[in-house]
Amino acid sequence: MFKRAVLLLSIGVLAACQPSAPAAPAAPDVRLYAMDCGRIDFPNTDMFADDGSFADQPRTLIDPCYLIRHPDGDLIWDVGFPDAVADMPNGLDIAAMGARVTMPVKLVDQLAQLELTPADIEFLSLSHMHTDHTGNANLFAASTWIVDADERAAMFSEQGRANAEGFATYSALENAETVLIEGDAPHDVFGDGSVQIVPAPGHTPGHAILLVRLPNAGAVLLTGDMYHLAESRERRTVPRFNVDRAQTLASMDLVERLAAENNALVIRQHVQEDFDAMPRFPEALN
Repeated sequence: MFKRAVLLLSIGVLAACQPSAPAAPAAPDVRLYAMDCGRIDFPNTDMFADDGSFADQPRTLIDPCYLIRHPDGDLIWDVGFPDAVADMPNGLDIAAMGARVTMPVKLVDQLAQLELTPADIEFLSLSHMHTDHTGNANLFAASTWIVDADERAAMFSEQGRANAEGFATYSALENAETVLIEGDAPHDVFGDGSVQIVPAPGHTPGHAILLVRLPNAGAVLLTGDMYHLAESRERRTVPRFNVDRAQTLASMDLVERLAAENNALVIRQHVQEDFDAMPRFPEALN
């Protein structure tokens, strides 16, 4: 009995001397800010479904910008229409779409509420090349631009340059410090899995979505132009102007898989109710 007690005591002493397992790393303090970068009034949303299901339906779309603050830097995701629209008393008419854009507050003024300027933002990424997402891109030419290689190629192709108004919103990025996303693998912005840019082509050649893992709110998927209207996700509608229908549907499948795997909140970026569900700027979701 005495020998057994000594043995147990020895085992206890040895166990106490063993180094404990390293604690799991704490989740980084990531914060997600939703900013209002314009509204688009459409008298007819037929262009957003190639099956004709939105014909003659008017709708107002929100055009948000997102700021992700991470201990290792700030990333701005999509930069809305040009801030100059805010100075237009009657907004901006887009004849090609029969739409009108209004902007209640400039992006730079919203950043100022957080005591930031465009020069303070370390990283810029755009879901894609359309003007409602690139309008203020030139303001961030000093940031590191993270972009899908196919999207950058399209932006600076002859066709991209020929769209003079659109090209003018991002032309300064041609000489920006750039990180190219090659292939289908997600790009881990900060190297810890908290912010990932995920290729999701079809709307444009290199369209992308953003997966943000927040320490308290969990995962959030910012889906760019995967869905324009509230019904688009459920109906899997494909806009008439998407570059590849099959890729679009495959990217929709990818969104659903990522949402299920991460139990993620899916934000349809142009849908007002999804924008309104986010904390009101300058409050953040974390």
